[in-house]
Amino acid sequence: MPLNRITNIRLRSQQLVKPEFKDPKELVAWMGAVQAQDYRMVRWALGVRLKSGSLKTVEDAFQKGEILRTHVMRPTWHMVTSDDIRWMLKLSSQRIITACNTFAKGNGINISEELYSKANDHFIKVLAGNNHLTKQELGEEMVNSGIISDAECIGYLLTRAEQEAIVCSGADKGGKATYALLAERAPMAKELPREESIALLARRYFCSHSPASLNDFIWWSGLSATEARQAIGLIDSELIKDKFASQELFIHQLWGKRFKSNDVLHFLPSFDEYLISYKDRTAAMDKEHHPKAFNNYGTFYPVILHNGKIVGNWKKMIKKGEIKCETSFFVDCPDLDKELLEKAECRYRDFYKR
Repeated sequence: MPLNRITNIRLRSQQLVKPEFKDPKELVAWMGAVQAQDYRMVRWALGVRLKSGSLKTVEDAFQKGEILRTHVMRPTWHMVTSDDIRWMLKLSSQRIITACNTFAKGNGINISEELYSKANDHFIKVLAGNNHLTKQELGEEMVNSGIISDAECIGYLLTRAEQEAIVCSGADKGGKATYALLAERAPMAKELPREESIALLARRYFCSHSPASLNDFIWWSGLSATEARQAIGLIDSELIKDKFASQELFIHQLWGKRFKSNDVLHFLPSFDEYLISYKDRTAAMDKEHHPKAFNNYGTFYPVILHNGKIVGNWKKMIKKGEIKCETSFFVDCPDLDKELLEKAECRYRDFYKR
């Protein structure tokens, strides 16, 4: 499979060329989940993929609870829709609970099941009636109630409460993230059998991230290799198989025909799905430049995407009250159309102005 076909399809499947959605909720449902470790940046990760996205459009969807931020799949933050959160939590909750328990013990914090239970009961009590509270406020509530002596473990208690479908993200309060009761933010839904859930997760991934390998799907989903293979097998009739550098790739049938991409350039945020959702990132950028896009500790930087390849870095600057994007490239790009750079900067600036 030629490299340019991989990147052409990914640009389309990831909604970075000819975006299909105006509504953030529809976009997040299409993507399955969008990594949201950096809350400020994930708003742009959605905006850059919307037909005419604005910060207000994305924030309104978040404030209303149409899209929610929580820990699913891998033990990190993701944006998911209010319709999907329950079945996605069920798929990954035990894995995340185990990982968090291990991490807490590694940091010398031992939390009993009795304490987790007391904390959950208290969260239900203080958050009832759409009383959204910040992490700091909840920590103070727990200390004042005598449940904990200090707020050192509040993050672990909240992550457990997320996994037990008790809390999720609430509406922003003065620019600060809050927690709310999941029961007040997301409708109850029919419970899906696990087999149906993993098939749905695979369908969402390969629709929105094709072409991708088994290892890419394992990395993104957090599923075991056995369950990931099973999930792919369940949607086998929807997938086309091809190879790149001896690696088997799966392409959802939606993207079976050949696409030609026009000259395209985007400023992508840190932790963007275009890079982070694949285990093997060599199709998107040369390996020698990987340290400029992400480090060994899991931090991903804002990058410049040009015709499917990551070619540089950018950062937001404020000059004379105006948003500017400062750029640097991995290598000289003499053929790069400066007008494309200006258009990308304009799109980013307009997202915050609309």
